[in-house]
Amino acid sequence: MKLKDLGPLMARRRAGGLSYDYDRFRADPMVATLRWPDDVLEQFLYDFGDNPAFVNDYGSVDLRAIQWRLETVPSADFHEMPTGATDAGCIEEFAEKPVHWVKVRPPEVGRQWEEHGTWLRPPLLIDRCLLDPSSSGLQVVEGRTRVGVLRGRLREGLHVASHHQAWVGRP
Repeated sequence: MKLKDLGPLMARRRAGGLSYDYDRFRADPMVATLRWPDDVLEQFLYDFGDNPAFVNDYGSVDLRAIQWRLETVPSADFHEMPTGATDAGCIEEFAEKPVHWVKVRPPEVGRQWEEHGTWLRPPLLIDRCLLDPSSSGLQVVEGRTRVGVLRGRLREGLHVASHHQAWVGRP
């Protein structure tokens, strides 16, 4: 199953507006067969499943081939981690103003960074071999702002934890 296969579901979601809530979405038989964690399902499919740039970057991936697990990832691994080609450079843009991007979020986001040096909600990373069998390493699927804030805080010498939780999709 690929993102394009979810087109009819995404059209129903859009047509239903706010009345087509996340619970209805995740109960759809196509989505339910994936057996993805709710946090991943919401960030990956519900929020971005029909976003043209997202579909361009991840539309060729067999969604059934991805196994998601919450992993602890060292801060250093995020230094050069790319995102999809259509959003190339956006992590660096967020990294330029980490304090700003935290301030425009709810106050608990800033408290989490100050007290724990990390994000509230784990971002989504994918093993790049799922995108191209000859590739290796991880790529940021969702959470570009969070990873940008991390990079910017490191650059500015602000408090950053040595490790961070992230949802990692692997074959």
